[in-house]
Amino acid sequence: MFHQVQWKGDAGNININGTIYSLQHCHWLTPSEHTFNGTRYDLELHIVHANLLGQITVVGILYQYGKPDSFLSKLLPFIKSVTKQEKDLGIINPRKIVFGSRKYYRYNGSLSVPPCTEGVLWTVIKKGFEMNARPIQPFYGRSLYLYNPCEIIGNFA
Repeated sequence: MFHQVQWKGDAGNININGTIYSLQHCHWLTPSEHTFNGTRYDLELHIVHANLLGQITVVGILYQYGKPDSFLSKLLPFIKSVTKQEKDLGIINPRKIVFGSRKYYRYNGSLSVPPCTEGVLWTVIKKGFEMNARPIQPFYGRSLYLYNPCEIIGNFA
């Protein structure tokens, strides 16, 4: 079962190399789909954005068990009672998402759920349930870049 939080109206945006992507929704997977040195993390949050041309960028944040995360803690009561029907969660401020690091990896890949559309710009931040993540995928000749900016440009929410 796929669970997500979808925002209505203008919930924020992200600016990547001068292209503005509007926040669409977030969803989570356990364990993580992305790995670091072959290690999966306990949970991965995907924050999905799209631009006016329909191009997609996803910010992924990896979590390990430990100190509670304020954003996920606010969602926990709803996550525990998820059904197939849409629920109004009230006001969930996406600015409360804690990124935990300015270091991130960026690559061009695909959506991780069917139809696995190619051309998705991924930004993965390592922040240090039922399994619903797909198997680890090979690189298929793609390049992977590590960015260590002094400042992340954008309004993530």
